Amino acid sequence: MQMLVDIHTHHPRPGVLSPTMAGIHPWDAESHAPLPDLTTCDIIGETGLDGACGVDLGLQEQLFREHLRAAEALKKPVVLHVVRCFERVMQILADYALCGVVFHGFIGSLEQAARAISKGYYLSYGYRSLRSKRTLEVLKSTPLDSLFVESDDDPNADLERLYSVVAEIKRIGIEELKTEILKNYKQLINR
Repeated sequence: MQMLVDIHTHHPRPGVLSPTMAGIHPWDAESHAPLPDLTTCDIIGETGLDGACGVDLGLQEQLFREHLRAAEALKKPVVLHVVRCFERVMQILADYALCGVVFHGFIGSLEQAARAISKGYYLSYGYRSLRSKRTLEVLKSTPLDSLFVESDDDPNADLERLYSVVAEIKRIGIEELKTEILKNYKQLINR
């Protein structure tokens, strides 16, 4: 039985492989806080742009670029928070040589998913992602080697159940899904 990977969680659990993350969320861009120590984390983030939160997008972009410069220099992947800013995020990402990018809580269109996947980026899905019929179609088309599953900020999320739901949507066995996601994790984290 393969280990479960939770690529993005605010509540790590025993027996579940979860990367450590550090960064400043786009919602906190106006705090002007310095970046935390990013040398000891596995992944930098959450970072990105949120066009719905009311925080100045110019400040968010400054912070986002600061994270991306650090990720490039430290050769660490990033986990992205992207709301109503997909095009701008893709433009900004093109300016950096990154070793890995994960769109967490992906709810974009089929076209957006295809563009992200064509760049070698990963898409991560959680319970919130699966509320939309459109996102379910995107998940069906997401290749296994571009896929992650996450509990995000829900401390009560049943990760085993989420894997079962995703496996059912993908029409594969849960053990195959676990194996593929673990491969993705090792690829992303370079372990």
